[in-house]
Amino acid sequence: MDIAIIDYGLGNIKSIQNMMALLGTKCFATKNPAEIRNARKLILPGVGAFDEGVANLRQNGLIEVLSHEVLVEKKNILGICLGMQLMTEKSEEGSESGLGWFKARTKRFGCSIGEKMKVPHMGWNEVCPVSYRTLFKNFEDSESRFYFVHSYYVECDDRRDVLASCVYGEEFACAIAKENIYGVQFHPEKSHKFGMKLLKNFAEL
Repeated sequence: MDIAIIDYGLGNIKSIQNMMALLGTKCFATKNPAEIRNARKLILPGVGAFDEGVANLRQNGLIEVLSHEVLVEKKNILGICLGMQLMTEKSEEGSESGLGWFKARTKRFGCSIGEKMKVPHMGWNEVCPVSYRTLFKNFEDSESRFYFVHSYYVECDDRRDVLASCVYGEEFACAIAKENIYGVQFHPEKSHKFGMKLLKNFAEL
């Protein structure tokens, strides 16, 4: 089967499907463990609160199947916004434990940011890739602008896990990667040509 978008009740699933359709890439939304196991790649979307996201994954019996497919079967997965944050160990937004795929924490923009900039960080911002491979292949000769909506960001223990950064009051990781696991804080499905190029790169990994 093709790319499975994990449907756990939170996320812009239809927007992702529409973007993938423009790329000619077959994808489907599911919370069925068998379909997830048969999928070629996975996308974990997300809009909303950290604890609700973890609870929804648990209630749908998805934590174990996702961890097996990602950590054991080494299936490529892309986390988007909350989906990326759920890949960390924990969040300042709640008390639930995250998936723990990255040695990282999800933190709220601090008071110093709030004094200078509006929180949530909402709108278009330039992204600076650390590497022009994988998700950012063929981005070398153009600016990379993506659409953000978030009040929390990911802080990695290992800087080698940071794939791209962004500045909003201060620098933060806006894309992370480790082996077959990828996450982006921005919304590629809302980012026009830049998002389309990034999703195409993910589909071709």
